[in-house]
Amino acid sequence: MSRTLFIRLRIGASNPSLARLITLSLITLLLLTACTKEDGTEQIRTLIKEAAKLAEEHNAAGLLERTTEDFVARPGKHDGREVRRILWFAFNHYGNFKVMYPEPSVDLEESGREASAKVYFMIVKKERSIPELKDLYRDPRGWLEEVGETADLYRLKLELLKNNGDWLVRGVLLEPFRGFGFSG
Repeated sequence: MSRTLFIRLRIGASNPSLARLITLSLITLLLLTACTKEDGTEQIRTLIKEAAKLAEEHNAAGLLERTTEDFVARPGKHDGREVRRILWFAFNHYGNFKVMYPEPSVDLEESGREASAKVYFMIVKKERSIPELKDLYRDPRGWLEEVGETADLYRLKLELLKNNGDWLVRGVLLEPFRGFGFSG
C-alpha cells in the first residue's frame, strides 16, 4: 500500500464525519449507477413498445429509423433495404393486426452503451382480445404457457447500441416457435 493511501485511510478512520461522507458518497454513486441501468432498461422497453406500435401501423420506415447503419436481420443476413421489403410482404399478409408480448428481458452491458433484449410475441387479428394476458405481462413464462397452444409465437433477440443518448437496434434474430421451443 502506498504511503499516501495509508495516510488517507488513517485520516478517514480517525475522522468519523469524513468516513461518513465517504460512505455516503459511495452509496450515492452506487444508487446513481443502479438508476442509470434501470433507466437504460426502461428506455429499451419503451423502444420495443414503440416498435410494436409502428408494426401495427405498417410503418416500416419508422421501424428502420430505430436501427444502426450496419443493422443486420437474421436468419440470413438482411440489411435495412431487404428488411423493408420483407416487412411490406408481412404487413400485406397479416392485414390489420396487433402485436402482443410479455415484458421483454433486457441485459445491459457494463459499459452502458450496449445491450441485448429478448421479446416473445405473437401477431393476432386487430379485433381479437385475450384479456388474461394483461395480468401475465410481468410473467413471460406464464404468458408463453397461456398462448403457446393457440397462437403463432415468435422470439426476437435484439442487439442494441446506445448512440447519442438513443438506443438503436444493431442486430435482430427472429425465431418461430417450433412446438418444442425456440431454436436457441
